[in-house]
Amino acid sequence: QVQLVESGGGLVQPGGSLRLSCAVSRVILSYYAIGWFRQAPGKEREGVSCISSVDGTTYADSVKGRFTISRDNAKNTVYLQMNSLKPEDTAVYYCAISLRGGCPKSRHEYVYWGRGTQVTVSS
Repeated sequence: QVQLVESGGGLVQPGGSLRLSCAVSRVILSYYAIGWFRQAPGKEREGVSCISSVDGTTYADSVKGRFTISRDNAKNTVYLQMNSLKPEDTAVYYCAISLRGGCPKSRHEYVYWGRGTQVTVSS
């Protein structure tokens, strides 16, 4: 079974940075798209970013210019660099894999999910 494990979350002050990692096992990462999602208390899970098998990227409007997604296929890991963090970025962040090369249009097309890592932006 494909496994995804997120790490790198924590408490950071507004304006600070964090880098999240998503380690993927039991699949050749280079073939597939990986998405990052987040869910704040009382809100629905929302898409943050996606990177395709050919390194095409998408971002939610709320994070454009502040977040950068990247992948290291040799390490089977995808990263989310988060800069200029705001309190409204506070959420549990999840990564998920789509068993296709392109970024899906719906989160329901992602097949496997990690358990999430908490990001809290607060002074």
